[in-house]
Order: sequence, then C-alpha cells, then structure tokens
Amino acid sequence: MKKMIIPAIIAKSQEELENNINKVKDFVDLIQLDFMDGKFVPNNSIDFDFELPETDCLFEAHLMVNDPVKWTDKYHKKVDIILAHFESMDKPSKVIDFVRSKNKKVGFVLKPETPVSAIEEYLDDLDQVLIMTVIPGFYGSPFLPEILDKISELRKLKPNLNIEVDGGVTDKTIGLVDKAGANMFVSGSYIVKSDNIKNAIETLKKIIL
Repeated sequence: MKKMIIPAIIAKSQEELENNINKVKDFVDLIQLDFMDGKFVPNNSIDFDFELPETDCLFEAHLMVNDPVKWTDKYHKKVDIILAHFESMDKPSKVIDFVRSKNKKVGFVLKPETPVSAIEEYLDDLDQVLIMTVIPGFYGSPFLPEILDKISELRKLKPNLNIEVDGGVTDKTIGLVDKAGANMFVSGSYIVKSDNIKNAIETLKKIIL
C-alpha cells in the first residue's frame, strides 16, 4: 500500500489558509484541511467561505463539525476526499451515501475513545479510516500511544484499507504508527511550523519508506 505524508492545515482566515497551503504544496500530493465549527470541538478553523489556491495537490476535508452532510452539500466541489467524524453522525450510512452521490471519496474519523468495532459494519463502504491519536481540535496535542493497538486491530480487520493517523505525528512517533499498520500519516504542527518544511517532510519519509 502506498505510504503518504499529509500536512494538516488549520486556518482562522483566508490569508492564513493560502499561506499555509503555499508553504507545503510543492512537497506533497495530498493536503488535509481541518474544518472546525467550534461546537463539535472547542476551536474554530476554516469556518468561513473559503477558496483554495491553484495547485496540483489533492485536498481532503477533515470535518470536525456537527453536521457533515450540510458541510458536504455546500463545499464538496472544493475538495477530493471527505472525512467525517463517526461521533457526529446519527445515520452513518446516510453520510456515506450522500458523499458518494457527490462523486467524492469518503472516510470515517474516530476519536481516541471510539472503538474500531463501532464502524466495523461500514468498513466495506469506506475509502479510508482516520484514527485520531490525540484529542481533536488543536495543533500540538500530545500523542496517545495507547491508540497504536487500535491501528493494529483495524489493519487486521481490513488488510487493504487506507488507514490514516492524525495527531502528534513527528519524527519521534511516526515509526510507531507505521509499525502499527497505518499507511497515511497526517502531521500538522511538526510540518507547518517547521523552519524548513521540505526537510521536515523528508525526515518523516525516510523513517517510513
């Protein structure tokens, strides 16, 4: 399975969004955009009518919002992959079907406390699963090593599934996540706040490839 390093972008304004995308776009194929509504998580990010700069990168939307269907209906044309938190859904199948109806890839996101068993019945219908290794909503939250077992459990259940991990992914933790079975590695502050973004990404790649 292809392994990928994916920068995560948090932004409070259009200017900050463009600046952060422009910092990373030349070094990766996929960028994660973190959308927070201040309700599902106690923070706000890209909670405005955003525009994305021209780039060859694909974009995935990590929806930390209370209503993923409403968000998808409004903004789906701007992104390629929609990742919705399982905890935000009353009817998970409805979310999958709605995202598919917009011709977008769909994944579920699990908070640290949500077990893999909660989404087991939906796994055949998903393109990927994002496992949070921090409490979502902030840059720089501490990595939770107890989540590694969850990654391994999911890999055993679905050997060919794209398993993505987000939260506290640095040069100190990415090897652990890789060994546990993930193949997509989201890193926010380690990359975006680095003095040398290209070197930060290359350092992570060398550990997993």
